[in-house]
Amino acid sequence: MSKPSNKEIWQISGPIMLSLLAQNIVGVTDTAFLGRVGEVELGASAIGGVFYLILFMVGFGFTTGVQILVARRYGEKNYAAIGPIFDNSFYFVGLFSLLMTVAVYFFGSYFLRLALTSDPIYEASSTFLKYRILGLFFAMSAMLFRSFYTGISFTKYLSISAGIMAILNIILDYLLIFGHAGFPKMGIQGAGIASSISEGCALLFFIWITAGNSKLKQYHLFRLVKPDLAIVKKTLSISVFIMLQFVLSFGSWFVFFMLVEKMGERPLAVSNIIRSIYIFFMIPGWALCTVASSLVSAAIGEGKPESVMPIIYKILKVSFLAVSGIVLVALLFPKFIISIYTNNLALLGATVPSFYIIMGALTIFSVMSILFNGVLGTANTRISLVIEAITLSAYLGFTWLIAVHLKLTIEWVWVAEYVYFILIGFLSLWYLKKGNWRAKRI
Repeated sequence: MSKPSNKEIWQISGPIMLSLLAQNIVGVTDTAFLGRVGEVELGASAIGGVFYLILFMVGFGFTTGVQILVARRYGEKNYAAIGPIFDNSFYFVGLFSLLMTVAVYFFGSYFLRLALTSDPIYEASSTFLKYRILGLFFAMSAMLFRSFYTGISFTKYLSISAGIMAILNIILDYLLIFGHAGFPKMGIQGAGIASSISEGCALLFFIWITAGNSKLKQYHLFRLVKPDLAIVKKTLSISVFIMLQFVLSFGSWFVFFMLVEKMGERPLAVSNIIRSIYIFFMIPGWALCTVASSLVSAAIGEGKPESVMPIIYKILKVSFLAVSGIVLVALLFPKFIISIYTNNLALLGATVPSFYIIMGALTIFSVMSILFNGVLGTANTRISLVIEAITLSAYLGFTWLIAVHLKLTIEWVWVAEYVYFILIGFLSLWYLKKGNWRAKRI
């Protein structure tokens, strides 16, 4: 695979970007509506939401490994091998997600009780998590479909599925949180239910559209093959380190919010708004990260390791220009953007300084995250886990220093994002330049 053109990059990443955009509208909608219920509900949804994300990212890590394998087999033109990878991965994802759903539904509140000091935050976050976790099976299964389509560089269905999920979530949030059109007024509980239902509908779309597409028959999907532990083991040999990496990453974010919670309900509410804005504006970069890991894996599968660095540098430039352009526009309207999440003027004013901090962090993210996903694309996921662990140690150490030891204001706590992305980027670049990734076979 030669260096892709800008048009080719956008043809692949565009649907992924729209998919991520629609998917993140779920989080934005929950945060925006709950911001009009109260600061406790707003902060609690951050705690419950990040707890859910930790489990979701285990599935995301596994399906990232699936994506790398699918892209490698696609690059080798070994299409018939893709179906067994998909089917066996579905067995694994289904079993894991159902076990986690049962465990969290019945025991998740006990863990939150150990971590939280505010009783109102504890009660609200436990309620949100109990109903949000019901969507885990749907979300993980849909992510498996996204990995398949991204691995074969056929991404047009991703945006449609995510669009269905986003539209349904907005409607259901409006009806269930506030109790409109005869529905019960459920508050934060309604937000969790709405998200779970919308994720289930997105999965149903993927199953329907994939089963009915004759062009996908060459991949031998939905054969419901006998479980093959060798295939699961092969997938896990790649993805287990990504899974651990994402658990560490989002587990660290959970610790981040635990540290912020000890600063008070206002800083926690500010941080939930900032988290939602931050993730939303990361979407172009995330989409291009997915493209980077897939194209790197495909290039190696085609026997062209010399194309890897040109591919990474090309996507890196596109990512920087795209994210920087969005940041420059966002900097003109900070209060307008924040007002989407709250009509509390005091909370809005307290959020503005942190908003400026994350806008700067986004430009660094746009470059450094592409380098890191280039490492993922080489399939040497053990190295990516080491890089993540080193980086997160520095990240949490800095957060503790600012939030607990020095007791500075919340905007200074968010400077930790600079520490994270600068370190992970330079470690990734070092490995891509000096590491022995060309010899990795999967």
